[in-house]
Amino acid sequence: MRIYEKAPAKINLMLDVLRKRPDGYHEVEMIMTMVDLADRLEMSELPRDTIIISSQVGYIPLDEKNLAFQAAQLIKDRYNVNKGVYIHLDKKIPVAAGLAGGSSDAAATLRGLNRLWKLGISDEELRDLGAELGSDVPFCVTGGTALATGRGEVLTPLPNPPQCWVILAKPPINVSTAGVYGRVRADRIQQHPSAKRMEEAIRENSFAGVCRELGNVLEDVTLKLHPEVQRLKEAMIRLGADGVLMSGSGPTVFGLVSKEAKIPRIYNGLRGFCKEVYAIRLLT
Repeated sequence: MRIYEKAPAKINLMLDVLRKRPDGYHEVEMIMTMVDLADRLEMSELPRDTIIISSQVGYIPLDEKNLAFQAAQLIKDRYNVNKGVYIHLDKKIPVAAGLAGGSSDAAATLRGLNRLWKLGISDEELRDLGAELGSDVPFCVTGGTALATGRGEVLTPLPNPPQCWVILAKPPINVSTAGVYGRVRADRIQQHPSAKRMEEAIRENSFAGVCRELGNVLEDVTLKLHPEVQRLKEAMIRLGADGVLMSGSGPTVFGLVSKEAKIPRIYNGLRGFCKEVYAIRLLT
C-alpha cells in the first residue's frame, strides 16, 4: 500500500514579533496562507522496523536531521508502532527559503502515516504532535489561511485571501531562521504590522487592503545581513508587483499580482536576479 501526500509551501502575509518568551522562543503574530508550490511525499510500509527517506535532490539530509524523519520517529514512538516506513520526498520547494518546506514535509508525514497505519489520530492531536517538531508544523498540518499566535502554534482559521497570482523569487543564499530570530530585539521594533487590519482586509476580500497591510518585522534583520534581498524587493516593485514582502525569515521574496498580463514581465525580469523564480497561485 502506498500513501501520497502533498506538502504545500506557505507565505506570511504579515509577521510580527511581540516579545521574547521565558522559554527562549518569541511571542509572535502571523497571518499565513498556502501557495500552489508543493513537495510530494510517497510513503509505503517496510517489512522491518526502520525509517528510510530518499529524495531526487542531493542537498537535503535524509537522516535524523530531516523533519520528515523526525515526524515519522515521533509518531512511531508516541503510538507504539513497530513497523518501518519508506518515504520518498520529491522536493520542489526551495530549501532554507522562509517557505516552511521542511515543516510542510513533516506535517505531510504525520498525515500520511496516520492514514497508512490507520491510527485514527485527530487533526487536533496531529497539530499537537507537529508543535513538538517546529512552530510552523501545526499550521502546515491543516493548511488554509490562519492567524498564528504564541510561538506560532496557536491557530485561528481565517477565510482565504482574495485569489491572485504569486511570484516567488529566492536568491542563491540560505538564511538561518534561528539566526535571524536571535538578532531580533522586540523592544526596538519601531513599526509593527497589524494582524487586525490584515484580517479585516481578508474578510472584506480586499486585494488592495491585503497588499497595503503586508508587513514583516524580520525584514529589518535579514535585509541588513543580505542586501541582495533588498535589491530583489526593489526589483519586484519596479517590475509592477502590487504588493511585495519577504516571507518568514527569508530570503524568498514574494509579490502579489492581480492581473495575469503582468506575470511575464515580472517573471522574466526577476530571472536576471536569481534562477529560482516561480509564478503560482494562492492555494485556495
